[in-house]
Amino acid sequence: MTGRWRGPGLPGRLGEPGPRTDRGRLLLVLLLAAAVTVFTATVPLLRGFFDLRVYYGTVHTWVHHGGRIYDYRVPGTAYGFTYPPFAAVAMLPLALLGRTAAIVVSLLVNLAALAVVLRVLAGPHRRRHGWYRWALCLCLLALFEPLRDTVSFGQVNLVLLALVLGDAWLLASGRGRWAGAGIGLAAAVKLTPALFVGLLLLAGRRRAAGTATAVALAATALAAWADPAASRFYWTEALWDTGRVGRLDYVSNQSLQGVLARLGETGRPLWATAVLLTLCVWAWRARRAVAAGDWAAAFALTGAAACLVSPITWVHHLVWLLPSFAVLVRAGHPRVAAALYAVLCTSVVWLWFDDASGLDGFLGGNLYTWISLGLLLGLPVGQSRAPRFPLARSTSATAPAPSPDSPATTAVPDQSESSSGATAAATGVADAAGREECGRSPSSEPTGSTRPSAAKPQSSRERASSYTVNPPPA
Repeated sequence: MTGRWRGPGLPGRLGEPGPRTDRGRLLLVLLLAAAVTVFTATVPLLRGFFDLRVYYGTVHTWVHHGGRIYDYRVPGTAYGFTYPPFAAVAMLPLALLGRTAAIVVSLLVNLAALAVVLRVLAGPHRRRHGWYRWALCLCLLALFEPLRDTVSFGQVNLVLLALVLGDAWLLASGRGRWAGAGIGLAAAVKLTPALFVGLLLLAGRRRAAGTATAVALAATALAAWADPAASRFYWTEALWDTGRVGRLDYVSNQSLQGVLARLGETGRPLWATAVLLTLCVWAWRARRAVAAGDWAAAFALTGAAACLVSPITWVHHLVWLLPSFAVLVRAGHPRVAAALYAVLCTSVVWLWFDDASGLDGFLGGNLYTWISLGLLLGLPVGQSRAPRFPLARSTSATAPAPSPDSPATTAVPDQSESSSGATAAATGVADAAGREECGRSPSSEPTGSTRPSAAKPQSSRERASSYTVNPPPA
């Protein structure tokens, strides 16, 4: 039995304050757009599409020069490809493009993914919000540090989020036959989204979980067929070498392991214990959310938990927190959502780029981690009864009232995949109102620093050659 997509959409009063006329509203939007543009252009926040350079150089080396996927390094740096082999297979179209064309395609793909995310989050009543509210929303989103870094790095986070939310829409709209495929593809590209398979299992969505697992395994097998040596190297060596990704104690690593590394605790047992405790809290809270029919909170909790338990969670990975802000708004806490969102626009953690020691470094240098942990522990659950999904598919918005001859019965939800169409409706949540803008200074650090470049191998954009623009002849 399936339900209809009835996400809570945008807050009902978002955009009502301000000019009353269309002309005044257009002027305000233009001013805000100009301010965001000037901010982006004058405060050097652009990352030089560093991660896209990694993808581009890896694929071109592999396809055109017979190189190996995991041997490539961006010239002048120690950074190369760190994703599972299927990610390289999925990026093969880059082999047909020049570098400028690859940047254009990256921008278009990210914009399309953002459109999908916003469409799913807004629910079926997205048109009622009007151009004014959507314009304000886009201006605010442009200031969100994880989002702007995803775009300017040429990263794939938005695409993965769109794939997961696509499954949400499929399950909630009664098109659940292929539900789970998006999560499976996302997990084959990056391992972090695999935690959503665990959510499907907790929710009793065995068919969707099976589909996600099968798709991930099929994609992994395809990559093994395309390049057996690369697959063998990744799963036996590269996966376990976090040094290939970056320094664990680097301030951009806002995961639990990043916190421990900055404290000088690099032992795996302590980190494993912290991860286990976090997953126990996540399972407990996610089950409560599922039992209450609060799928939005369940998916938001999963995104926060994934950011915490991943060995490395760069700042741009924190786009997985967006559903949490919307859940806060829906639950009647817009000021809390706005405050947390504003903090994630500030790049404040970079104040402790050079030295995260002391109490101030422990609190401030890990502030994004504390936000993720706070959301995992305190996000309201069981408060989405109003947009709850009907258990049975129906053309009517409401069920007929029971008659004395036919007393009402209580439906016992089936725990199979088709029992409720709301599994991934988790992300049918609202955009947080009252978000604020701010920002800091730049860096070419490939992991997302907004600090000026440091004279070390990680800060490499100035020294990188034009290899990926004009690759050497075979």
